[in-house]
Amino acid sequence: MSFIESLTLTLALLYTCSLLYWSGKRWGAVISGAALLGAALSTLYWPLFIALAIAAGLLALAYRFRPALTKGETRINETRQMVQHLLALSMLLVGIQFTANAVMLKLGITPYLMRPDVGDAFLPIAGAIELKAIISLGIWDQNHPAAAVMLTVVILTGVLCKRAFCGWACPLGLAGEYLYKLRKRFIKRELLPPTWLDWPLRMLKYLLLGGLLYIVLGMPTQSIPHYLEGNYHKIADLKMALFFITPGLITLACFGVILLLAAWRRQGFCRYICPYGALLGLTSFLSPFKIRRSTQHCLIEAKGMNCDKCTRACPANIKVHEIHTVRSDECQACMRCVSACPKKQALQLSTRNGVTLSGRGLTIMLLLLLFMIPLIAFVGGFWVSQTPTEMRIYLIQHLNAIGH
Repeated sequence: MSFIESLTLTLALLYTCSLLYWSGKRWGAVISGAALLGAALSTLYWPLFIALAIAAGLLALAYRFRPALTKGETRINETRQMVQHLLALSMLLVGIQFTANAVMLKLGITPYLMRPDVGDAFLPIAGAIELKAIISLGIWDQNHPAAAVMLTVVILTGVLCKRAFCGWACPLGLAGEYLYKLRKRFIKRELLPPTWLDWPLRMLKYLLLGGLLYIVLGMPTQSIPHYLEGNYHKIADLKMALFFITPGLITLACFGVILLLAAWRRQGFCRYICPYGALLGLTSFLSPFKIRRSTQHCLIEAKGMNCDKCTRACPANIKVHEIHTVRSDECQACMRCVSACPKKQALQLSTRNGVTLSGRGLTIMLLLLLFMIPLIAFVGGFWVSQTPTEMRIYLIQHLNAIGH
C-alpha cells in the first residue's frame, strides 16, 4: 500500500470516527478507531503510522478552524463536495505515482515509488474474473488482488447506499460536472434530449455492461487459472494505461463522444455510457434506502402549495415532487433534493420501515465501505500485488507484443 493510499485511507477512517463520535455513536467511533490502530500495529507498516499521524493532525486543524465540518454539521451539499474533491485529489496523486512507477519500469530502473494498488479499481474485467475464480475455484489472484476487492466494494455500496458511489465518490462523475458547468458558461440553455430518445440512450450503458459480463461469464472456468498466471493479466494495468496514453483514431472518437455527452447534459457520461453506473443502477434496486416523500409533511399536499424545489435540484431530472418513492436507477443518492426541500421531514433517504439515513449517516456508511474493506484486505494480505518488479520490468519492455 503506497503512502498516498495510506494517507487517504487513514484520513477517511479518522473522519468517519469523528462523525460517529459527534453523532452519538461513541462505541462505533471506538471500534472503528481501534480497527485502524490494530491494523497499523498488526502490520507494522511504517507508512501507515506516518499517514495516521498526519491524518490526525489534519483532522485536528479542521476541528480548530472548521468544527462543523469535523462534526458533520455542515449542509449535505458541502459535505458531499468535500468528499468528492478529496477523493478526486487522491486519485490524481495515485495516477501521477502510477505514471512515475511505469516510467521507471520502462527505463529498466527498480522504482523507488511503489505502484499504488488502488489503481486496479480501473480493471473491472480483471476484478470480475478474479471474483469468478474465488467463487468457482477458490483461487485468490495475487497479481491484481485489489481489483477484486474494489469491485466488491463498489457493488456493496450499490446494495447498501444506492448509487452513492456515483454521486459522492466517483472522480469521473466530478469531472463531468465541471465539463457541464463549463459548457453552461457559454451555452446557457439546457440541451435535454426528448423522452423518446433519452430512454434508448440510457440503455447504452446496460449494453456495455452486458458485453463486459459476456466476456467474464463466457470464459470457461477451467481456463481461468491459466489466464490469471498469464503475462497479459500480470500487466493488465499497464496495458490499460497504454490504451489511454496512445489512443488510436477510434479511441479518440470515443473519448470525444464521452466528453460531448458530459458537457451536453448533466451526468451525461454516468447516464448514457458508464458500465459501472449500469451495474450500480441494477444493484441500487436492492438497496433498502431510497428517497421517500412524506405527503403528510410535503407542502404540496399539506399546504396545497405548488413546490417543486426537489425536482429542480435533482441532476438526473427525476420528478421527485410527483412520486412517493424514488426507485429510478438514475438516482445517485446525492441528496440534493433533500437539501433543497424547505420542509425537513418531507423528503428523506430512508427505508420502508422509517429508518432514516442523514447526510452524515450516508457519509459514514460510504466511507466505511470504501476504506474499511480495503484495510481488512491489506491486513489479510489480499491487496498488494505479488508480481515481482523484475517481471514487470521485463514485461513492460515487450508490452506491445503481449496479447490475451
